[in-house]
Amino acid sequence: MASILIDLRMVQGRLHGIARYALELARRLPALAPDLHFMGLTAPEGLPPGLGELTPSLPLHRSRAGFLSPLKEQPALLMDLLKLAPDVFHATSFSLPGLWNGKLVATLHDANHLALPANYSPIHTLYYRLIVGPRSRQASALLTVSEFSREELARHLGLTPYRFQVIAPGVDGHYRPPSPSEAKAFLERHHLPPRYLAAVGNAKAHKNLGLLAKLAPELPVPLVLLAGKGAAKALGFPASTVEMAELPEAEMPLFYGAAKALLLPSRYEGFGLPVLEAMASGCPVLASNTSALPEVAGQAALLLPPEDLSAWRDTTLRLLRDEALRRTLVEKGRERSAHFTWEDCARRTLAAYRRVLEKQAPRPS
Repeated sequence: MASILIDLRMVQGRLHGIARYALELARRLPALAPDLHFMGLTAPEGLPPGLGELTPSLPLHRSRAGFLSPLKEQPALLMDLLKLAPDVFHATSFSLPGLWNGKLVATLHDANHLALPANYSPIHTLYYRLIVGPRSRQASALLTVSEFSREELARHLGLTPYRFQVIAPGVDGHYRPPSPSEAKAFLERHHLPPRYLAAVGNAKAHKNLGLLAKLAPELPVPLVLLAGKGAAKALGFPASTVEMAELPEAEMPLFYGAAKALLLPSRYEGFGLPVLEAMASGCPVLASNTSALPEVAGQAALLLPPEDLSAWRDTTLRLLRDEALRRTLVEKGRERSAHFTWEDCARRTLAAYRRVLEKQAPRPS
């Protein structure tokens, strides 16, 4: 029985898009392919608690490798792979095994580290150039999550775009509009105002949350910011902003569904999963008209230039006043998000594994 090892080492603390991608594949693939043996490779401390339904049931092995530490990670990751001896290793983020020459399926979600080097430490940029670039050119299969990312990665890595297969992430079924009683209980539990605008992300410059810090004083309802502890102060948000350091995964649909809208002014996204999760939860979306966001949102969101503060102000105020517009966006958003499922993502990824298993050797660049 052929074995597939799925990298889960990035699943640590608060879930981000890449961690969710890895977990969703790990919990769905074994049922789709009982003829294959699936394993998961976790961080040294294992998976974090509180994952709930996202906890995969496949065998888990704790790696000795740190995440994204060129000197410590690579030798330890090589030892993990030699010990577990998978027929295919799926690197679900840009942490690739530079010293292992087995069959590699690599998912590169974006080209952030190359397109926006100022947002990352020099060691991370060097890691991408010395390890990710050379190893990706020798991977058996390269996956990415959007047409935008395919073009960006190909350009920065010097590859033809056709080396990448685009497989979009999905939205889990528990993302749905909350009932009035569920929304009310959520607001009371977290001491949130009855009307608020949601914002998610982190303090990195390309997330552009500073625009919302400038916008917030001009809005009649507060922003609720889910961007990690201390982000509101670091980015200069006014005192009216409600900061939530983290939320359990099970409550994210409530967070979106209870909001009047999600504001996502990011300058650069390889995909933009919060767009779909908010839409599925019945939350209208205002997003930037750049990078992969138009591709993901389609015609179901209001798209704005990420640097145009007046456009964000005017459009947000319009949405707060216009209930008919809000209902239209909710309806279009739910239709749009229904096109993206983790089941489809898992099936298409499985097909990529099977093609790689049929190959005699890793594909050269």
